[in-house]
Amino acid sequence: MAFFNTAPRRMAHTLRAIAWLLRYPDDELRAALPAIAQALVDEGALQGHRLTEVQALIERLIKLPALRTEAEYVELFDRGRRTALHLFEHVHGDSRDRGPAMIDLVQTYERAGLLLTDGELPDHLPVVLEYASTQPPEAAREFLRELAHIVRAIFTATLDRGSPYASLLAAVLELAGERAERVQLPPEPELDEAWAEPEAFGGCSTSGQSRPDQPQPIHIHRKAAGDAARHAA
Repeated sequence: MAFFNTAPRRMAHTLRAIAWLLRYPDDELRAALPAIAQALVDEGALQGHRLTEVQALIERLIKLPALRTEAEYVELFDRGRRTALHLFEHVHGDSRDRGPAMIDLVQTYERAGLLLTDGELPDHLPVVLEYASTQPPEAAREFLRELAHIVRAIFTATLDRGSPYASLLAAVLELAGERAERVQLPPEPELDEAWAEPEAFGGCSTSGQSRPDQPQPIHIHRKAAGDAARHAA
């Protein structure tokens, strides 16, 4: 059930803008920030204080030194599971259950004619949002509602960190017709425990995949007609 009586008729550009803003803030992202800010205003899916918050984050990314914004991003999203942007990390952790869930998500993308870039994981929130941006608004909202409980947990964790990135998670929830509200989170394990090296052949694991000097760009490519087997470059 949606909490709002009205929903934006268009939100594709807004979802894609949020996907970009949740990327590692490299040179490519910084160069695109003015265009992203304008796209948010032009589409009008975010309004009022939420748009103001997201614009403030964009201005911060523009004005602060690159090394600082990069370090803050790594500290927030790459150090600790509660703020991880890989959604199934919050549901399955490193268990074997994560593998089938990832396959199901990849198949969802492929049914829409989309192929992931090699090396990108399908449950990375920017990827999820970019996929949603290709769908009709109501289909996108329904898809995002299915993931809202995970996004709400990440939103709460970013709020607890006092991060301006919380505005992006709140925007995702509201575009899905959900309330951006805090939820109770379990205690976060110590960093050494959370990111301990997994045993060999211990099941599906993504520990150690993210690196401060290795941003993960998101590129989803449509399949060319009659060439379903082609891989994205």
